[in-house]
Amino acid sequence: MMLLPVCGSSVCGKDFRHSLKKPSPNYPYGYKTKKPRVVPAFTIQALQKNTRVVPPPKCGVYDPLPSRPTMFRKCYQRGEFPVSIEFTNIGKRLAWKVPIEKLDFHHYLPMFFDGLAEGSYPFNFIVEQGIHDLVTKGSYKVLPVVPQLIIPIKNALATKRPTVLCHVLKCIQMLVTGCDRVGEALVPYYRQILPTLNLFKDRNRNMGSGIDHTTTRGENVADLIEDTLQILERYGGPDAFINIKYMVPTYESCVQN
Repeated sequence: MMLLPVCGSSVCGKDFRHSLKKPSPNYPYGYKTKKPRVVPAFTIQALQKNTRVVPPPKCGVYDPLPSRPTMFRKCYQRGEFPVSIEFTNIGKRLAWKVPIEKLDFHHYLPMFFDGLAEGSYPFNFIVEQGIHDLVTKGSYKVLPVVPQLIIPIKNALATKRPTVLCHVLKCIQMLVTGCDRVGEALVPYYRQILPTLNLFKDRNRNMGSGIDHTTTRGENVADLIEDTLQILERYGGPDAFINIKYMVPTYESCVQN
């Protein structure tokens, strides 16, 4: 005959004390809290309990686009441009193998403007200096080529890289001030050119008590945009201001005021 342990014995007491450590299934505080679920914002799940809402991603409207090889770079590497960099005692300059007056501006000028999206040497130097030479020495041949320059200018502005924006704005100023009636010819294309300028017009860096040296070097994008818009208004004729105001609402006239 086997004897059962009495409730007051040490064995029964040990089992009883051990059972007290285990929480009852009906006791809510014995369970561990579940980790909150990660749910997207602006959904019905965000209203549920025990959830953690992830904020929506940033739009990145000011983020620069990655650099891509342009058609200008491919043509230059194939040796299709009659130019070379010449080092002199006063610095670097472009040496043209053909007189600029004999060049086909319908082919070369849009190609140089396509290279404005380049931000590395020697392509940026060749593009900026090449546009300067073509505009100054062949200004009378630029006006018929203006429609072919709009898409390269728009693509270069769409990169949103500060150095590229500065080069594009300087070339636009050079184009408008150095060639007759080009400012008026650009008025119908403000819808393609001015949206990026409206985006960066008031984007100045707050330096506090410091000094922003980009303004003295002509590398401040916001200042260059303001100067470019004023030049477009002065050289664009009577319809220039109303079209600029439509695309850049914060712009104030420099002629009428």
